[in-house]
Amino acid sequence: MRGKRYPDEFKIEAVKQATNRGHTVTDVEARLGVISKSLHNWINKFGNEDHQHTTIDNQQDEILKLKAELKRVTEERNLLKEAVYFASESKRSTRS
Repeated sequence: MRGKRYPDEFKIEAVKQATNRGHTVTDVEARLGVISKSLHNWINKFGNEDHQHTTIDNQQDEILKLKAELKRVTEERNLLKEAVYFASESKRSTRS
């Protein structure tokens, strides 16, 4: 059995709410009574490509920031490991 059919105008309006008006996809789904897969399909079909590119750019920026943070934290961890090692070596040499 197939789901409910919606006119293209309804789909386009739902996409605008989810992409241009700041509503979350979950909110739009709940308010309009549509399922997630349908709304995501509509966004792919009727969505604004500029919005999609902006979203991708934002995600790429976030990935770059997270990679930089990961590198910094990894370097800090390695420094702490070295400090612990040298501290333990120092204690051993003073016990002899």
